[in-house]
Amino acid sequence: MATYFLFGKYSAEAIKGISPGRTEKANKLIRKFGGKIEAIYALTGDKDLVIIAAFPNAEKAVMASVAVSKLTGIAFTTSEAIPVEKFDKMIAEIP
Repeated sequence: MATYFLFGKYSAEAIKGISPGRTEKANKLIRKFGGKIEAIYALTGDKDLVIIAAFPNAEKAVMASVAVSKLTGIAFTTSEAIPVEKFDKMIAEIP
């Protein structure tokens, strides 16, 4: 399983629906697509939220991201995270 960061930005409409119940529905959707939530944080700055989750593949991560966006109205940018140790090994192989 690979780790993905789902960075969220609230719309004005999405802010109105903030609740523990909606969060639980979003968590269930992530699990439905094979995701395992590692952490969720509210953020300050240009993004409002980050979900850190492991997924079996990019397809499932994107499906979960879109499903949660449809449920919540939050726009997500989804990025795969590469552990720095793996990244260093990848870069070391470049001639």
